[in-house]
Amino acid sequence: MHVVRLFPVAIFLFVNPGAVSDENSGSTADAQPLIANVNRLLESLSYLGAPLPEATADAIHKALDSGDSAKVQAELDRQTLFEVSINPELRVKVARGQGDAIIQQAGFTPVIVKINNDATVTRRLQIFSPQSGPVYSGSSLQILKRQAQPDLKDNENVSRSHRFLNVEIFDQSPMTDRLSGLTVEYVIALINSSEAGMKEATISFDIGQGTQDLGFRSEVPILFSIRKAIPVRLQINDDNGRPTTAKLEVQDKDGRIYPPQAKRLAPDFFFQPQIYRSNGDTVLLPPGRFQLVSSRGPEYRRTKQDVVILSESNQPLGVQLKRWVNPQEFGFYSGDHHIHAAGCSHYDNPTQGVAPMDMFRQIKGEGLNVGCVLTWGPCFDHQRQFFSPIADSISEPQTVMKYDLEISGFGSSALGHVCLLNLNSQNYPGSDGTATKGWPTWTVPVMRWARQQGGITGYPHSALAVDPKLAAEWQIKTLDTNQDGSLDRRETRGRLLAESFAKSDTNRDKKLSPAELQTSADLAADMLPNYALPSLNGGGAMEIFVTATEGVCDFISAMDTARIPEWNTWYHLLNCGFAIKLSGETDFPCMSSRRVGQGRVYVQLGDVESVHFEDWCRGIANGNSYVSDGFAHALEFSVNGTTPGTAAAAMPTVGVANVEAKVAFAPEQPRAVAYGTLNSPLGKRITGDTVHLHAERDTGFIRGGKRLVELVKNGIVIASQEVQANGEPHSLSFDVEITESCWLALRQFPQLHTNPVYIEVAEKPMVPQSRSALWCAESVRLLWHNRNRFINDSEKDEARATYKRSLARYLDLARQNNPSSPVFELE
Repeated sequence: MHVVRLFPVAIFLFVNPGAVSDENSGSTADAQPLIANVNRLLESLSYLGAPLPEATADAIHKALDSGDSAKVQAELDRQTLFEVSINPELRVKVARGQGDAIIQQAGFTPVIVKINNDATVTRRLQIFSPQSGPVYSGSSLQILKRQAQPDLKDNENVSRSHRFLNVEIFDQSPMTDRLSGLTVEYVIALINSSEAGMKEATISFDIGQGTQDLGFRSEVPILFSIRKAIPVRLQINDDNGRPTTAKLEVQDKDGRIYPPQAKRLAPDFFFQPQIYRSNGDTVLLPPGRFQLVSSRGPEYRRTKQDVVILSESNQPLGVQLKRWVNPQEFGFYSGDHHIHAAGCSHYDNPTQGVAPMDMFRQIKGEGLNVGCVLTWGPCFDHQRQFFSPIADSISEPQTVMKYDLEISGFGSSALGHVCLLNLNSQNYPGSDGTATKGWPTWTVPVMRWARQQGGITGYPHSALAVDPKLAAEWQIKTLDTNQDGSLDRRETRGRLLAESFAKSDTNRDKKLSPAELQTSADLAADMLPNYALPSLNGGGAMEIFVTATEGVCDFISAMDTARIPEWNTWYHLLNCGFAIKLSGETDFPCMSSRRVGQGRVYVQLGDVESVHFEDWCRGIANGNSYVSDGFAHALEFSVNGTTPGTAAAAMPTVGVANVEAKVAFAPEQPRAVAYGTLNSPLGKRITGDTVHLHAERDTGFIRGGKRLVELVKNGIVIASQEVQANGEPHSLSFDVEITESCWLALRQFPQLHTNPVYIEVAEKPMVPQSRSALWCAESVRLLWHNRNRFINDSEKDEARATYKRSLARYLDLARQNNPSSPVFELE
């Protein structure tokens, strides 16, 4: 246990001899229930660390023992801060009690509230203050709902008023969450202040809408004397002994988070339970006992410390971080290519997002080597000031941050969002430095523009989800030539089905009904790979099929949306011969606000003293990398000595290829759908998703277990081995029979995937997979049908020609392996 000694701070309410009691303070009550109430009150005050002064407590106990309820009230009333009266018409009024209004900055101070309940109601008592509530405004309710904390949207500070309090009724055991109905009883209110000094606030009470008394008698002004919190200085050392930045979670024994989230502005984010602090920084804490959990991202162990704040001292609070894995020892440097500093969960009051220093603190505190902060449409005007053609000046040798662009909220967003990295300029020609003027309305021109200036391009949040009903409707619409509402073998010959005709025809009537097609698509959607057609009607990497054939797309993103539809799209593109690479992202805080780096890409740079952003981006484009959630690692992977992102592994003839790998899995990781450690009722297709929690906000951690490591060839699992999740590296070896040119990759579903190693047999290229090519061709046609209306008329002719060219390319690829593949056109 770590003890930091501070000045003793009493958080009682002492007697104020000059205070005047309310006229109802002498009300009588039945002795037995009042005594029970007061006993629970005293017990709760002790539990909360604020027992009454010894003399007062002794006097109350004597009165309790004698059953003298009048004496009990007389003693307690001198400690009461508020006296609330409820008349028979349920009108509520409040008066100042006799107790001193002394509270503690950064702590929850218990204060006593006396209730004179002439109505004998058993409703919930509520406390309010215009000085209480969030200090921010402008967060997205939709995003907060995803985070299972929509309450953070309540009472946002749209009026920009001065809010320094948090107020709540303490309703945990042994206290109750409702009034008892006794004519006199006592409850506890908890008051927290983010500021110190003399501050006036207005406090009000009610027992439901419309119960406030007239003439403002349900509220009372009160001048608080707020004792300063203690700035606890932190000494944070990395695993190597060097000072660093850490992720910290501070809670009291009741699970209250410090600093309170509703009072957080940058550098602390209100939508996260954790804070980030660097060596030498401070955190404001009141006297008391706390649990401190420290880490620095998923490559580090979570360390718990009990901290007791007693008296002031110059002794810092020591935090020693400990890794369980260090990918840099194997030449890999982590990054999150998709982070935002504004929009979504970020506020627009007090500013349009946060500054570079605030984002850098998050990036370094999660142990990332690279963080790409992407400005997007809604915050473009404010955030564009932070853009630079080079990495931000705040960067350090081992922690690099650069501002770039996500094309979301721009003209082309309807065809898919786009991440543009390593840009020299963020101003598209003719845009006049805005996000609303002159931008293309489809993604090919945007990506071509980025590539021309040396940037790398890819699509974020790439899961192309399947809607089985829409997939069946599309097949009936496009294949039902005789218009009988079903499909026969002739109509489906050579065309793409989610499953074979025989498997889909469950009633064996030699026809596929819409219901059978829907069921088939639904079953296929849980398979990897699968041939169920995605809906392509909003979100995801929609136009990637077209930009891949045009040669302007470098990567597809993974690790933030559902894993099967992410990896499925990528597999089909690889099977068509397009060397699209896989990169890892979080889309913080829109897809997930838990932390930056929840999805990561680990780029092989070798043994370097400093990380250079351009080299790291080049590693993404070349594919010498793996993606992960940080709890799973492919520290080595090679085929006949060839690693991902380098030249193909050449084999003069068919034969056996040797695959060598080294993997490691965290000894402890979160229990959630995002990590595959909790099943979703929506099925396997949703595994890996970080957009929705699919369960309680925090379901804890799991330790150990086994992980299934799979070797995939052209997307199909051909070998596997189980390893222990114990934090130790495990060496794996596979001997694989190779009969034709192909690609191989290593994965552990849903947490880890390497980029592929290509094998070239007898100097022959890989033959495209016909069904993958048909899947891509159908996707091009469906996308044009669904979304061409969003393309401006002035751009539509060029777009149509490009889509037709892409469709023809996929159909040609399909025919290389299956000459009988059909030919079809755009609508």
